[in-house]
Amino acid sequence: MIYLTTKSAEDTRELAGALANLARPGDVILLAGDLGAGKTTFAQGFGRSLGVTEPITSPTFVLVHVHQGRLPLVHADAYRLEHLGEVIDLGLPELLDEGAVALIEWGDLLAPVLASDFLEVRLEMGVNDDERRLALRAVGAGWAARLRSLGSAVGRWRITDGDWAPGGHE
Repeated sequence: MIYLTTKSAEDTRELAGALANLARPGDVILLAGDLGAGKTTFAQGFGRSLGVTEPITSPTFVLVHVHQGRLPLVHADAYRLEHLGEVIDLGLPELLDEGAVALIEWGDLLAPVLASDFLEVRLEMGVNDDERRLALRAVGAGWAARLRSLGSAVGRWRITDGDWAPGGHE
């Protein structure tokens, strides 16, 4: 796990942009965290770094947005899905086969039916309204092989695991 902290929404976008610079066709990034934790803010920074010029908003009600950039960005939201089988109905596997990168909000709910290779980004509120705590977890050989690159890309935001207080702070 890599533990990180950001000080503002723009800082969270910049961190996401640093991760987007490592993105490859077919990558899956699962965004996890409570309502308001910053999942869509993260997606905005990630998309901006991929060259997406249109606004990136939460796909909660449409479930999937596809944005064009240097790599196609599939931005999905699993919050409203009632059954894991609905992932197949969304066509995510086919979109990834076409060279897209997928960012899936509430993606931790879908992990059992998605690719066996993904990066989980868990976002939590920090000590104030602007701060966010993030934990990156690489699952599978593809992301594990990039762990060193991930660590370098996000070095300026890195904290030690002793500074990480999941679920809030004392």
